[in-house]
Amino acid sequence: MSRLGKTPIPLPKGVEVKVNGSILEVKGPKGHLKHKLEYGITVEQKEGVLYVFISEDTPDKNRLYGMQWAIIKNLLQGVSQGFEKRLNLIGVGYRAAVQGNKLDLQVGYSHPTFFLIPPEIKVVVDKGILIIISGVDCQKVGQFAATVRSLKPPEPYKGKGIRYENEYVRKKAGKAAKAAAPVK
Repeated sequence: MSRLGKTPIPLPKGVEVKVNGSILEVKGPKGHLKHKLEYGITVEQKEGVLYVFISEDTPDKNRLYGMQWAIIKNLLQGVSQGFEKRLNLIGVGYRAAVQGNKLDLQVGYSHPTFFLIPPEIKVVVDKGILIIISGVDCQKVGQFAATVRSLKPPEPYKGKGIRYENEYVRKKAGKAAKAAAPVK
């Protein structure tokens, strides 16, 4: 049984929760989200706190309980505060720009690369090298950031590429450094 699943989730201010059968609807100042609860999961709201329960006859109950609790917590955080991912472009001539509903990246390829921005996600480019991806759905924000990063992940020799802010890239020694090392 999940220990986190047993803990109640406090409702942030300005957030409304409705449970219609197995559909959980969450409304807040940033937006509106829906989630279909797994079989055997029930959600109750009492005095500004959400409780997540699971029935004993549910298969895979240990796996589902904690996961559903985390998804519900992310829904509440998304509609109240939102989620944000920041990507840095590191490399000579690397830059980004938003053109309408497309993200234009110039990261060393001979052809232009465009990513279609989903309507529920907001993308801002700061100083041409910092991409800020924000939205209310944690999964969609993270997936879009991972898709953009996969175009040119950081390479281990010079560290060039697209990386998350505060991501540490462990650098390798090149051939010259290996050749200069003494042989035993």
